[in-house]
Amino acid sequence: MDQRQALSAFAALAQETRLQIVRMLVVAGPDGMAAGMVAEKTAVSPSNVSFHLKELERSGLINQKRESRSIIYTANYGALGALIRFLMEDCCGGNAEICAPAAAVAVCCTPQTTEKLQ
Repeated sequence: MDQRQALSAFAALAQETRLQIVRMLVVAGPDGMAAGMVAEKTAVSPSNVSFHLKELERSGLINQKRESRSIIYTANYGALGALIRFLMEDCCGGNAEICAPAAAVAVCCTPQTTEKLQ
């Protein structure tokens, strides 16, 4: 992940509803959630949640796929892990053991079918 991608991701996450959506999609796992369910669980109007989902998708933090009449949103675990790695890549002046717990978090919950951020 480069600095431009990281800035886009952080900008998307710097809003309460979008951060809540990403955390909810991480919990939902690779099955994701339909847009209507995201709106319901966040108590945000469908048009408002649509705006937030579009911003998160633009930043690369979430993905969407159509299933029948629904659009299913999933966390992009590859992008989330890359964002954490971006923060930690110069960690602790080369003493990797200090950052090992944080680095482990970046990969521990990645599903087997991860889409990497381009």
